[in-house]
Amino acid sequence: MHLTQPLHRALREGADRIATIDGTRVRRWHEVVGRVRRVATVLAGRGVEPGDRVALLAPNGDVFVDLLFGTAWAGGVLVPINTRWSAAEIAHALADSAPRVLVIDHGFLPLLPAIRDAMPQLPPVIVSGAVAEGFDDLDRLVAAAAEADERLRHGDDLAALLYTGGTTGASKGVMLSHRALLTYAMCLAGSGESAPGACMLHTAPLFHVGALSGLLASLLNRARHVFLPAFDAGAVIAAIAEHRVSDLFLVPTMLQALLDHPAFGQHDLSCVERVYYGAAPIAPALMDRAIAAMPRVGFVQGYGMTETSGSVALLQPSDHRHAAHVRSNGRAVMAIEMRIVDADDREVPAGTHGEIVVRGDAVMRGYWNRPDETAAALRGGWMHTGDVGWMDADGYVHVVDRLKDMILTGGENVFSIEVESALSHHPAVAQCAVVGRPDDRWGETVHAIVVLRAPATADDLIEHCRDRIARYKCPRSIEFRTQLPLSSAGKILKAQLREHARNGA
Repeated sequence: MHLTQPLHRALREGADRIATIDGTRVRRWHEVVGRVRRVATVLAGRGVEPGDRVALLAPNGDVFVDLLFGTAWAGGVLVPINTRWSAAEIAHALADSAPRVLVIDHGFLPLLPAIRDAMPQLPPVIVSGAVAEGFDDLDRLVAAAAEADERLRHGDDLAALLYTGGTTGASKGVMLSHRALLTYAMCLAGSGESAPGACMLHTAPLFHVGALSGLLASLLNRARHVFLPAFDAGAVIAAIAEHRVSDLFLVPTMLQALLDHPAFGQHDLSCVERVYYGAAPIAPALMDRAIAAMPRVGFVQGYGMTETSGSVALLQPSDHRHAAHVRSNGRAVMAIEMRIVDADDREVPAGTHGEIVVRGDAVMRGYWNRPDETAAALRGGWMHTGDVGWMDADGYVHVVDRLKDMILTGGENVFSIEVESALSHHPAVAQCAVVGRPDDRWGETVHAIVVLRAPATADDLIEHCRDRIARYKCPRSIEFRTQLPLSSAGKILKAQLREHARNGA
Protein backbone atom coordinates (compact mmCIF):
# COMPACT_ATOMS: atom_id res chain seq x y z
CA MET A 1 0.00 0.00 0.00
CA HIS A 2 1.21 3.49 -0.76
CA LEU A 3 -0.34 6.88 -0.05
CA THR A 4 -0.50 7.93 -3.69
CA GLN A 5 -2.72 4.97 -4.68
CA PRO A 6 -5.93 7.05 -4.49
CA LEU A 7 -4.31 9.66 -6.73
CA HIS A 8 -3.38 7.08 -9.38
CA ARG A 9 -6.92 5.69 -9.23
CA ALA A 10 -8.52 9.12 -9.61
CA LEU A 11 -6.28 9.89 -12.60
CA ARG A 12 -7.00 6.55 -14.26
CA GLU A 13 -10.76 6.60 -13.76
CA GLY A 14 -11.60 10.29 -14.06
CA ALA A 15 -8.71 12.49 -15.18
CA ASP A 16 -11.03 15.25 -16.41
CA ARG A 17 -13.37 15.22 -13.43
CA ILE A 18 -13.35 18.15 -11.02
CA ALA A 19 -11.03 17.28 -8.15
CA THR A 20 -10.71 20.31 -5.87
CA ILE A 21 -12.53 23.59 -5.33
CA ASP A 22 -10.67 26.17 -3.26
CA GLY A 23 -12.45 29.51 -3.39
CA THR A 24 -12.66 30.40 -7.08
CA ARG A 25 -9.87 27.97 -8.07
CA VAL A 26 -11.10 24.72 -9.62
CA ARG A 27 -8.73 21.90 -10.56
CA ARG A 28 -9.29 18.62 -12.35
CA TRP A 29 -7.49 15.43 -11.45
CA HIS A 30 -4.96 15.60 -14.29
CA GLU A 31 -4.09 19.12 -13.13
CA VAL A 32 -3.75 17.98 -9.52
CA VAL A 33 -1.44 15.09 -10.44
CA GLY A 34 0.70 17.29 -12.66
CA ARG A 35 1.08 19.79 -9.85
CA VAL A 36 1.87 17.03 -7.33
CA ARG A 37 4.67 15.77 -9.58
CA ARG A 38 6.13 19.26 -9.89
CA VAL A 39 5.89 19.82 -6.11
CA ALA A 40 7.94 16.64 -5.73
CA THR A 41 10.59 18.14 -8.02
CA VAL A 42 10.65 21.35 -5.94
CA LEU A 43 11.08 19.38 -2.71
CA ALA A 44 13.83 17.19 -4.18
CA GLY A 45 15.57 20.37 -5.31
CA ARG A 46 15.57 21.52 -1.68
CA GLY A 47 17.32 18.34 -0.63
CA VAL A 48 14.35 16.18 0.36
CA GLU A 49 15.37 12.51 0.24
CA PRO A 50 13.19 9.46 0.96
CA GLY A 51 12.32 9.48 4.65
CA ASP A 52 12.98 13.22 5.11
CA ARG A 53 10.27 15.31 6.75
CA VAL A 54 8.44 18.21 5.07
CA ALA A 55 6.53 20.52 7.42
CA LEU A 56 3.39 22.36 6.32
CA LEU A 57 1.81 25.29 8.16
CA ALA A 58 -1.26 26.29 6.18
CA PRO A 59 -5.05 26.43 6.49
CA ASN A 60 -7.31 23.99 4.66
CA GLY A 61 -7.02 24.27 0.91
CA ASP A 62 -5.73 22.62 -2.23
CA VAL A 63 -2.17 23.35 -1.07
CA PHE A 64 -2.69 20.58 1.50
CA VAL A 65 -3.39 18.14 -1.36
CA ASP A 66 -0.30 19.43 -3.20
CA LEU A 67 1.98 18.89 -0.20
CA LEU A 68 0.42 15.67 1.10
CA PHE A 69 0.87 13.87 -2.20
CA GLY A 70 3.84 15.87 -3.47
CA THR A 71 5.78 14.90 -0.35
CA ALA A 72 4.76 11.25 -0.74
CA TRP A 73 5.69 11.37 -4.46
CA ALA A 74 9.16 12.58 -3.47
CA GLY A 75 9.42 9.79 -0.87
CA GLY A 76 9.17 12.20 2.05
CA VAL A 77 7.11 12.35 5.24
CA LEU A 78 4.54 15.13 5.69
CA VAL A 79 4.40 16.95 9.04
CA PRO A 80 1.19 19.05 9.07
CA ILE A 81 1.44 21.70 11.80
CA ASN A 82 -1.48 22.79 13.96
CA THR A 83 -2.43 26.24 12.68
CA ARG A 84 -3.73 27.41 16.05
CA TRP A 85 -0.56 26.73 17.96
CA SER A 86 1.62 29.46 19.41
CA ALA A 87 5.06 30.15 17.95
CA ALA A 88 6.64 28.19 20.82
CA GLU A 89 4.44 25.14 20.16
CA ILE A 90 5.20 25.28 16.44
CA ALA A 91 8.92 25.57 17.17
CA HIS A 92 8.69 22.51 19.45
CA ALA A 93 7.17 20.38 16.66
CA LEU A 94 9.72 21.64 14.12
CA ALA A 95 12.66 21.02 16.43
CA ASP A 96 11.33 17.55 17.27
CA SER A 97 10.62 16.46 13.68
CA ALA A 98 13.66 18.19 12.08
CA PRO A 99 12.07 18.81 8.66
CA ARG A 100 14.21 19.45 5.59
CA VAL A 101 11.77 22.15 4.39
CA LEU A 102 8.99 24.26 5.92
CA VAL A 103 6.15 25.30 3.61
CA ILE A 104 4.18 28.12 5.19
CA ASP A 105 1.09 30.00 4.06
CA HIS A 106 1.75 33.72 3.71
CA GLY A 107 -0.86 34.43 6.39
CA PHE A 108 1.44 32.88 9.02
CA LEU A 109 4.54 34.87 8.08
CA PRO A 110 4.08 37.27 11.05
CA LEU A 111 4.76 34.25 13.32
CA LEU A 112 8.13 33.49 11.75
CA PRO A 113 10.27 35.88 13.85
CA ALA A 114 8.95 34.36 17.08
CA ILE A 115 9.39 30.84 15.68
CA ARG A 116 12.99 31.70 14.78
CA ASP A 117 13.59 33.02 18.29
CA ALA A 118 12.44 29.70 19.73
CA MET A 119 14.23 27.66 17.04
CA PRO A 120 17.26 29.43 15.52
CA GLN A 121 18.02 26.46 13.22
CA LEU A 122 14.84 26.92 11.19
CA PRO A 123 14.82 24.90 7.94
CA PRO A 124 14.52 26.63 4.54
CA VAL A 125 11.12 28.29 4.14
CA ILE A 126 8.88 28.22 1.06
CA VAL A 127 5.82 30.50 1.08
CA SER A 128 2.48 29.56 -0.47
CA GLY A 129 -0.53 31.68 -1.31
CA ALA A 130 1.19 34.99 -2.14
CA VAL A 131 4.56 36.40 -3.10
CA ALA A 132 6.62 37.39 -0.06
CA GLU A 133 9.86 39.36 -0.42
CA GLY A 134 12.93 37.40 0.63
CA PHE A 135 11.27 33.98 0.42
CA ASP A 136 10.91 31.33 -2.25
CA ASP A 137 7.40 31.33 -3.70
CA LEU A 138 5.76 27.91 -4.04
CA ASP A 139 3.66 28.75 -7.11
CA ARG A 140 6.62 30.19 -9.01
CA LEU A 141 8.81 27.21 -8.15
CA VAL A 142 6.10 24.75 -9.17
CA ALA A 143 5.43 26.56 -12.46
CA ALA A 144 9.11 26.31 -13.40
CA ALA A 145 9.58 22.67 -12.32
CA ALA A 146 9.55 19.52 -14.41
CA GLU A 147 7.28 16.61 -13.48
CA ALA A 148 9.16 14.10 -11.30
CA ASP A 149 9.03 10.33 -11.42
CA GLU A 150 7.65 8.86 -8.22
CA ARG A 151 10.14 7.75 -5.56
CA LEU A 152 7.85 5.04 -4.32
CA ARG A 153 7.67 4.24 -0.62
CA HIS A 154 4.99 1.97 0.75
CA GLY A 155 3.86 -0.46 3.42
CA ASP A 156 5.44 0.24 6.78
CA ASP A 157 7.49 3.17 5.46
CA LEU A 158 6.62 6.36 7.32
CA ALA A 159 4.13 8.57 5.44
CA ALA A 160 3.10 11.23 7.96
CA LEU A 161 4.07 12.53 11.36
CA LEU A 162 0.98 13.94 13.07
CA TYR A 163 1.41 15.79 16.33
CA THR A 164 -1.13 15.23 19.08
CA GLY A 165 -2.99 18.26 20.35
CA GLY A 166 -0.73 18.74 23.34
CA THR A 167 -3.75 19.22 25.63
CA THR A 168 -2.20 17.09 28.37
CA GLY A 169 1.46 18.03 28.02
CA ALA A 170 4.11 18.36 25.33
CA SER A 171 2.77 17.36 21.94
CA LYS A 172 3.99 13.99 20.62
CA GLY A 173 4.66 13.05 16.99
CA VAL A 174 2.58 10.04 15.96
CA MET A 175 4.25 7.94 13.26
CA LEU A 176 1.72 6.79 10.65
CA SER A 177 2.83 4.54 7.83
CA HIS A 178 1.52 4.27 4.28
CA ARG A 179 -0.16 1.00 5.25
CA ALA A 180 -1.82 2.49 8.33
CA LEU A 181 -3.33 5.50 6.56
CA LEU A 182 -4.53 3.51 3.54
CA THR A 183 -5.91 0.68 5.68
CA TYR A 184 -8.28 2.95 7.54
CA ALA A 185 -9.17 4.95 4.41
CA MET A 186 -10.18 1.71 2.70
CA CYS A 187 -12.22 0.65 5.74
CA LEU A 188 -14.17 3.92 5.61
CA ALA A 189 -14.47 4.02 1.82
CA GLY A 190 -15.63 0.42 1.78
CA SER A 191 -18.13 0.79 4.61
CA GLY A 192 -20.96 1.20 2.13
CA GLU A 193 -21.85 4.65 3.43
CA SER A 194 -19.57 6.82 1.27
CA ALA A 195 -20.87 6.74 -2.28
CA PRO A 196 -18.67 7.13 -5.37
CA GLY A 197 -18.91 10.60 -6.87
CA ALA A 198 -19.71 12.35 -3.60
CA CYS A 199 -18.85 15.98 -2.89
CA MET A 200 -16.88 16.27 0.35
CA LEU A 201 -16.66 19.56 2.25
CA HIS A 202 -13.47 19.98 4.28
CA THR A 203 -13.95 22.47 7.09
CA ALA A 204 -12.44 20.55 10.03
CA PRO A 205 -8.65 21.12 10.07
CA LEU A 206 -6.75 18.72 7.82
CA PHE A 207 -3.83 18.49 10.24
CA HIS A 208 -6.27 16.50 12.39
CA VAL A 209 -6.42 12.76 11.66
CA GLY A 210 -10.23 12.71 11.44
CA ALA A 211 -10.29 15.21 8.60
CA LEU A 212 -7.20 13.73 6.93
CA SER A 213 -8.59 10.19 6.94
CA GLY A 214 -11.88 11.52 5.54
CA LEU A 215 -9.96 13.19 2.71
CA LEU A 216 -8.20 9.95 1.81
CA ALA A 217 -11.36 7.83 2.04
CA SER A 218 -13.46 10.18 -0.07
CA LEU A 219 -10.61 10.44 -2.58
CA LEU A 220 -10.69 6.64 -2.93
CA ASN A 221 -14.36 7.02 -3.87
CA ARG A 222 -13.54 9.69 -6.49
CA ALA A 223 -15.20 12.54 -4.61
CA ARG A 224 -14.98 16.23 -5.41
CA HIS A 225 -13.29 18.14 -2.60
CA VAL A 226 -14.42 21.59 -1.46
CA PHE A 227 -12.16 23.42 0.99
CA LEU A 228 -12.90 26.12 3.53
CA PRO A 229 -9.87 27.63 5.28
CA ALA A 230 -11.48 27.31 8.72
CA PHE A 231 -14.81 26.46 10.27
CA ASP A 232 -17.46 29.15 10.11
CA ALA A 233 -21.06 27.97 10.42
CA GLY A 234 -22.43 30.54 7.99
CA ALA A 235 -19.73 29.78 5.41
CA VAL A 236 -20.36 26.04 5.76
CA ILE A 237 -24.09 26.47 5.14
CA ALA A 238 -23.41 28.68 2.10
CA ALA A 239 -20.84 26.25 0.68
CA ILE A 240 -23.20 23.29 1.08
CA ALA A 241 -25.89 25.10 -0.87
CA GLU A 242 -23.55 26.46 -3.58
CA HIS A 243 -21.59 23.27 -4.30
CA ARG A 244 -24.33 20.73 -3.50
CA VAL A 245 -22.17 19.09 -0.84
CA SER A 246 -23.14 15.52 -0.01
CA ASP A 247 -20.64 14.68 2.73
CA LEU A 248 -18.96 16.57 5.55
CA PHE A 249 -17.01 15.83 8.71
CA LEU A 250 -17.75 17.80 11.88
CA VAL A 251 -16.77 17.63 15.50
CA PRO A 252 -19.69 18.01 17.95
CA THR A 253 -19.01 21.69 18.68
CA MET A 254 -19.18 22.39 14.94
CA LEU A 255 -22.42 20.45 14.57
CA GLN A 256 -23.96 22.45 17.39
CA ALA A 257 -22.81 25.76 15.85
CA LEU A 258 -24.37 24.71 12.55
CA LEU A 259 -27.74 23.93 14.14
CA ASP A 260 -27.65 27.17 16.17
CA HIS A 261 -26.85 29.42 13.20
CA PRO A 262 -29.68 31.70 12.03
CA ALA A 263 -29.07 30.67 8.39
CA PHE A 264 -29.71 27.01 9.14
CA GLY A 265 -33.10 26.24 7.64
CA GLN A 266 -32.95 29.23 5.30
CA HIS A 267 -30.97 27.36 2.63
CA ASP A 268 -31.67 24.21 0.66
CA LEU A 269 -29.43 21.65 2.33
CA SER A 270 -31.25 18.62 0.95
CA CYS A 271 -28.09 17.62 -0.94
CA VAL A 272 -26.42 16.51 2.30
CA GLU A 273 -26.46 12.72 2.49
CA ARG A 274 -23.89 11.94 5.19
CA VAL A 275 -22.48 13.75 8.20
CA TYR A 276 -19.44 12.15 9.78
CA TYR A 277 -18.82 13.27 13.33
CA GLY A 278 -16.31 12.43 16.01
CA ALA A 279 -13.02 13.59 17.60
CA ALA A 280 -14.84 14.29 20.89
CA PRO A 281 -17.82 12.84 22.80
CA ILE A 282 -21.24 14.03 21.63
CA ALA A 283 -23.99 14.88 24.08
CA PRO A 284 -27.07 12.68 23.53
CA ALA A 285 -29.28 15.79 23.51
CA LEU A 286 -27.24 17.25 20.63
CA MET A 287 -27.41 13.97 18.71
CA ASP A 288 -31.20 13.82 19.13
CA ARG A 289 -31.48 17.43 17.98
CA ALA A 290 -29.33 16.82 14.89
CA ILE A 291 -31.34 13.76 13.85
CA ALA A 292 -34.58 15.69 14.26
CA ALA A 293 -33.26 18.68 12.31
CA MET A 294 -31.84 16.56 9.45
CA PRO A 295 -34.00 13.42 9.29
CA ARG A 296 -32.85 12.44 5.78
CA VAL A 297 -29.15 12.61 6.62
CA GLY A 298 -27.16 9.48 7.38
CA PHE A 299 -25.06 10.18 10.47
CA VAL A 300 -21.81 8.26 10.89
CA GLN A 301 -19.96 8.47 14.19
CA GLY A 302 -16.27 7.65 14.32
CA TYR A 303 -14.45 6.73 17.52
CA GLY A 304 -10.68 6.72 17.25
CA MET A 305 -7.50 8.71 17.74
CA THR A 306 -4.42 9.96 15.95
CA GLU A 307 -2.57 6.80 16.99
CA THR A 308 -4.99 4.63 14.97
CA SER A 309 -5.02 6.66 11.72
CA GLY A 310 -8.68 7.45 12.26
CA SER A 311 -11.66 5.66 13.71
CA VAL A 312 -11.37 2.20 15.21
CA ALA A 313 -15.17 1.95 15.50
CA LEU A 314 -18.02 3.32 13.37
CA LEU A 315 -21.67 3.86 14.26
CA GLN A 316 -23.49 3.61 10.94
CA PRO A 317 -26.67 5.48 9.90
CA SER A 318 -28.81 2.40 10.50
CA ASP A 319 -27.46 2.23 14.05
CA HIS A 320 -28.69 5.78 14.69
CA ARG A 321 -32.23 4.53 14.14
CA HIS A 322 -31.82 1.69 16.63
CA ALA A 323 -32.57 2.60 20.25
CA ALA A 324 -30.17 0.01 21.65
CA HIS A 325 -27.25 1.17 19.50
CA VAL A 326 -27.57 4.92 19.04
CA ARG A 327 -25.99 5.67 22.43
CA SER A 328 -22.99 3.47 21.66
CA ASN A 329 -19.85 4.35 19.70
CA GLY A 330 -20.28 1.64 17.09
CA ARG A 331 -18.47 -1.54 16.21
CA ALA A 332 -14.84 -2.09 15.26
CA VAL A 333 -13.96 -1.38 11.63
CA MET A 334 -12.91 -4.32 9.45
CA ALA A 335 -9.16 -3.92 9.93
CA ILE A 336 -9.25 -3.47 13.71
CA GLU A 337 -9.54 -5.97 16.54
CA MET A 338 -10.86 -4.48 19.78
CA ARG A 339 -10.96 -5.69 23.37
CA ILE A 340 -11.88 -4.39 26.82
CA VAL A 341 -9.23 -5.29 29.40
CA ASP A 342 -8.64 -4.93 33.12
CA ALA A 343 -5.61 -3.37 34.84
CA ASP A 344 -3.63 -6.57 34.15
CA ASP A 345 -4.51 -6.48 30.41
CA ARG A 346 -6.86 -9.46 30.72
CA GLU A 347 -9.99 -9.36 28.57
CA VAL A 348 -13.16 -8.80 30.60
CA PRO A 349 -16.66 -10.21 29.95
CA ALA A 350 -19.24 -8.32 27.90
CA GLY A 351 -20.83 -5.49 29.88
CA THR A 352 -17.79 -5.02 32.14
CA HIS A 353 -15.90 -1.74 32.31
CA GLY A 354 -12.21 -1.68 31.39
CA GLU A 355 -9.67 -0.02 29.12
CA ILE A 356 -10.27 -0.15 25.38
CA VAL A 357 -7.32 -1.69 23.50
CA VAL A 358 -7.00 -2.27 19.76
CA ARG A 359 -4.64 -3.79 17.23
CA GLY A 360 -4.43 -3.91 13.45
CA ASP A 361 -2.66 -2.45 10.43
CA ALA A 362 -4.09 1.03 11.02
CA VAL A 363 -2.27 1.44 14.35
CA MET A 364 0.73 3.78 14.54
CA ARG A 365 4.34 2.64 14.38
CA GLY A 366 4.94 4.59 17.60
CA TYR A 367 5.77 8.04 18.94
CA TRP A 368 8.60 9.88 17.22
CA ASN A 369 11.79 9.82 19.32
CA ARG A 370 9.86 8.47 22.34
CA PRO A 371 10.67 4.76 22.68
CA ASP A 372 9.55 4.46 26.31
CA GLU A 373 6.12 6.01 25.63
CA THR A 374 5.80 3.87 22.51
CA ALA A 375 6.50 0.72 24.50
CA ALA A 376 3.95 1.70 27.15
CA ALA A 377 1.22 2.48 24.61
CA LEU A 378 1.81 -0.62 22.46
CA ARG A 379 2.55 -3.12 25.21
CA GLY A 380 1.64 -6.70 24.44
CA GLY A 381 1.03 -5.80 20.80
CA TRP A 382 -2.13 -3.80 21.62
CA MET A 383 -2.63 -0.04 21.41
CA HIS A 384 -3.83 1.09 24.84
CA THR A 385 -6.22 3.95 24.18
CA GLY A 386 -6.50 5.32 27.71
CA ASP A 387 -10.30 5.21 27.34
CA VAL A 388 -12.65 3.43 29.72
CA GLY A 389 -15.51 1.58 28.06
CA TRP A 390 -17.50 -1.61 27.81
CA MET A 391 -18.69 -3.82 24.98
CA ASP A 392 -22.13 -5.33 24.64
CA ALA A 393 -22.97 -8.81 23.41
CA ASP A 394 -23.35 -7.54 19.81
CA GLY A 395 -19.87 -6.03 19.72
CA TYR A 396 -20.89 -2.39 20.12
CA VAL A 397 -18.38 -0.44 22.21
CA HIS A 398 -19.59 2.14 24.71
CA VAL A 399 -16.93 4.72 25.59
CA VAL A 400 -17.47 5.84 29.17
CA ASP A 401 -14.61 8.27 29.82
CA ARG A 402 -10.94 8.96 29.50
CA LEU A 403 -9.05 7.24 32.33
CA LYS A 404 -7.57 10.60 33.30
CA ASP A 405 -11.02 12.25 33.30
CA MET A 406 -12.57 9.78 35.73
CA ILE A 407 -13.38 11.40 39.08
CA LEU A 408 -12.84 9.50 42.34
CA THR A 409 -15.13 10.94 45.01
CA GLY A 410 -15.68 9.26 48.38
CA GLY A 411 -14.41 5.95 46.99
CA GLU A 412 -16.83 6.01 44.05
CA ASN A 413 -15.84 6.33 40.39
CA VAL A 414 -17.74 9.04 38.52
CA PHE A 415 -17.47 9.20 34.74
CA SER A 416 -17.54 12.81 33.58
CA ILE A 417 -19.36 11.93 30.35
CA GLU A 418 -22.32 10.58 32.33
CA VAL A 419 -22.66 13.83 34.28
CA GLU A 420 -22.23 15.91 31.12
CA SER A 421 -24.99 13.89 29.46
CA ALA A 422 -27.37 14.64 32.34
CA LEU A 423 -26.53 18.37 32.27
CA SER A 424 -26.84 18.63 28.50
CA HIS A 425 -30.48 17.58 28.64
CA HIS A 426 -31.37 20.77 30.52
CA PRO A 427 -32.85 23.18 27.95
CA ALA A 428 -30.78 26.11 29.26
CA VAL A 429 -27.43 24.34 28.78
CA ALA A 430 -25.58 25.05 25.55
CA GLN A 431 -22.26 23.39 26.48
CA CYS A 432 -20.76 21.80 29.55
CA ALA A 433 -17.68 20.02 30.85
CA VAL A 434 -17.18 18.14 34.10
CA VAL A 435 -13.89 17.72 35.98
CA GLY A 436 -12.73 16.67 39.43
CA ARG A 437 -12.04 19.33 42.06
CA PRO A 438 -9.73 18.50 45.01
CA ASP A 439 -11.52 18.08 48.33
CA ASP A 440 -10.03 17.28 51.75
CA ARG A 441 -12.96 15.10 52.78
CA TRP A 442 -13.99 13.34 49.56
CA GLY A 443 -10.69 13.34 47.65
CA GLU A 444 -12.44 14.97 44.72
CA THR A 445 -15.84 16.47 44.13
CA VAL A 446 -17.71 16.81 40.84
CA HIS A 447 -17.29 20.29 39.34
CA ALA A 448 -19.19 21.44 36.25
CA ILE A 449 -18.34 24.29 33.89
CA VAL A 450 -21.41 25.40 31.95
CA VAL A 451 -22.23 27.71 29.06
CA LEU A 452 -25.90 28.75 29.12
CA ARG A 453 -28.24 29.54 26.27
CA ALA A 454 -31.02 30.67 28.64
CA PRO A 455 -31.14 31.79 32.30
CA ALA A 456 -30.64 29.08 34.93
CA THR A 457 -29.08 28.82 38.39
CA ALA A 458 -26.63 26.30 39.78
CA ASP A 459 -29.39 24.93 41.99
CA ASP A 460 -31.63 24.46 38.93
CA LEU A 461 -28.98 22.40 37.18
CA ILE A 462 -28.04 20.31 40.22
CA GLU A 463 -31.68 19.49 40.89
CA HIS A 464 -32.09 18.56 37.22
CA CYS A 465 -29.16 16.11 37.53
CA ARG A 466 -30.60 14.53 40.70
CA ASP A 467 -33.59 13.36 38.67
CA ARG A 468 -31.28 11.52 36.26
CA ILE A 469 -28.17 10.25 38.05
CA ALA A 470 -27.15 9.17 41.55
CA ARG A 471 -26.65 11.98 44.04
CA TYR A 472 -22.92 11.29 44.47
CA LYS A 473 -22.48 11.83 40.72
CA CYS A 474 -24.23 15.20 40.71
CA PRO A 475 -22.12 18.38 40.58
CA ARG A 476 -21.22 19.83 43.97
CA SER A 477 -20.21 23.11 42.32
CA ILE A 478 -21.01 24.82 39.03
CA GLU A 479 -19.04 27.54 37.28
CA PHE A 480 -20.68 29.58 34.52
CA ARG A 481 -18.70 30.80 31.50
CA THR A 482 -19.49 32.47 28.20
CA GLN A 483 -17.41 29.89 26.33
CA LEU A 484 -15.31 26.78 26.91
CA PRO A 485 -11.67 26.52 25.83
CA LEU A 486 -11.38 24.46 22.64
CA SER A 487 -8.45 22.85 20.87
CA SER A 488 -7.92 23.44 17.16
CA ALA A 489 -9.77 20.18 16.55
CA GLY A 490 -12.82 21.45 18.45
CA LYS A 491 -12.23 19.38 21.58
CA ILE A 492 -12.93 20.91 24.98
CA LEU A 493 -9.59 21.43 26.73
CA LYS A 494 -10.37 19.59 29.94
CA ALA A 495 -6.75 19.73 31.06
CA GLN A 496 -7.07 23.53 31.31
CA LEU A 497 -10.37 23.28 33.16
CA ARG A 498 -9.01 20.62 35.50
CA GLU A 499 -5.93 22.70 36.30
CA HIS A 500 -8.14 25.75 36.91
CA ALA A 501 -10.30 23.75 39.33
CA ARG A 502 -7.32 22.23 41.13
CA ASN A 503 -5.82 25.65 41.71
CA GLY A 504 -8.82 26.51 43.84
CA ALA A 505 -10.70 28.69 41.34
